[in-house]
Amino acid sequence: MQTPVTAEEKRKFLRWFLDHYQLKKRESVWILNYLLNHREMLKHVHFVRDVKYCPRGILMTTHCSEETPFRFYKNHLVTTDAEKSFHDIRLNPEEPLYLQLNFKKAHQNAYYVSVMEENPFRPDSKDVTEKDKITAARLLEESLFTFKKNNLLREIDRSLDDLDQERFDKLVVELQELEESYPNQPRLQKQ
Repeated sequence: MQTPVTAEEKRKFLRWFLDHYQLKKRESVWILNYLLNHREMLKHVHFVRDVKYCPRGILMTTHCSEETPFRFYKNHLVTTDAEKSFHDIRLNPEEPLYLQLNFKKAHQNAYYVSVMEENPFRPDSKDVTEKDKITAARLLEESLFTFKKNNLLREIDRSLDDLDQERFDKLVVELQELEESYPNQPRLQKQ
């Protein structure tokens, strides 16, 4: 479980970020400064990845990144109008706001990573269906069977090359046991 990031930590990070990076849209600077000057609002700000999945989020980009300069997401609507997002932030100060900052090597930046939180809206492995689990289990079983069978067949061939009847007999028994333990897998045809 991740420990919550305090408003003070977020404030210090934003101050550092504004001192070190230049954003593509000047309105982005206004928004971040507004958040800096309203500490109570920072309690509701969360730095995340994939902000597009959040119910209310802003994506801001610096000049050193090739990403989109600015996007505001609200309930599946998207705008590049920073003034609308600023208006929304001022009218809804206690509503959670998710921020994604795009800058060069952002996810390698220790300071940024220290204030990042898990995005609770991001689709991930929790969305795996029961059918997906069954398919994955079947694939794993088939792969394991094929791997073991191929190894045994190679060893059987080697025992034949070495004219080692005892080892050959032992390996054939192992192969039969393997095929019995995986009833749904293809078998060698007996002649």
